[in-house]
Amino acid sequence: MKPFEVAGLPPDDLNSFLSGTHSDPFRILGPHRMGDDLAIRVFRPDAQKIDILVDRQSAIAAEKIHRDGFFQASVPGAARDLDYHLRLTSWDGSEWVVRDPYRYGPIMGEVDLHLFAEGQHWQIYEKFGAHLRTIGGDAGVYFAVWAPNAQRVSVVGDFNGWDGRVYPMRKLLGSGTWELFLPGVREGAHYKFEIRTHSGALLLKSDPFAFFNQHGISTSSLIYNLERYKWRDQAWMEARRAKDWPKSAISIYEVHLGSWRRRAEEGNRSLSYLEFAETLLPYVVEMGYTHIELMPIAEHPFEGSWGYQVTNYYAPTSRFGTPDELRQFIDKCHQAGTGVIMDWVPAHFPK
Repeated sequence: MKPFEVAGLPPDDLNSFLSGTHSDPFRILGPHRMGDDLAIRVFRPDAQKIDILVDRQSAIAAEKIHRDGFFQASVPGAARDLDYHLRLTSWDGSEWVVRDPYRYGPIMGEVDLHLFAEGQHWQIYEKFGAHLRTIGGDAGVYFAVWAPNAQRVSVVGDFNGWDGRVYPMRKLLGSGTWELFLPGVREGAHYKFEIRTHSGALLLKSDPFAFFNQHGISTSSLIYNLERYKWRDQAWMEARRAKDWPKSAISIYEVHLGSWRRRAEEGNRSLSYLEFAETLLPYVVEMGYTHIELMPIAEHPFEGSWGYQVTNYYAPTSRFGTPDELRQFIDKCHQAGTGVIMDWVPAHFPK
């Protein structure tokens, strides 16, 4: 193993990167012009060998220049926007081909960052969190989180062995926002953000903007596609828009889903969102209520809080099913002429 030196990079930058304290991984990793050639740098501790695939045909072996898993390859005469893939060989000999996450430029727009800094971005949940996207023809997941006091933020999950060294994020200067696009990551993947503070502490946090999350002692966030559900409540929405609500009678049935009814014969489990559509909804309709008010159903770890200790405001609790199954319950309520009110709890946010 030769001394760890990479042309064009100060040794302090490299040492900072390897120790997990560098805040700009794109300065280190990915494609970089080196004279007339293109240097491609990759850090994968889980790989014993890496090849650069150009047009998925010719392979250029990357040299391992640090034992921790730092590789570099030189592509003679290549342009900065070279179309390439990485072929990784793991320690057990298995191989897989991936795109390099560090070949993409900044993604979040300046207008979004400006509006967020002003506190005027009313759809910021469409930008922060984890979103299935296609960028440059590559399908994957775009991650973004606001952590202004972090020294480093990484995406960790079941797709990288929960190793915070593998996917450090780009810090967008002046905003406190960190972002990274990971091609190849799919719906259902479990993930968190690993945050390194300036004091050196490592924190593992679920995504505050996640759309789907585990509950209880398991607190991973999950990638979820919110674009596929097709609503069938158009008649209700039109009627709601036209109704003179101040002059209309309203009768609200408030309910805590976790304790309304349970399946004693199945370990005293709670019902699911889909089961509530077949049990709770007919009861409410029969009793003549116009609305169901759901006590807090945003994700929360502690059952005894009844939902008043929220950890994920954008994720309906997975205790009762998936976000689409909650949509189906609400959809059926609307189709039955019943409105749905959801309690919102801004004052009880646990660590």
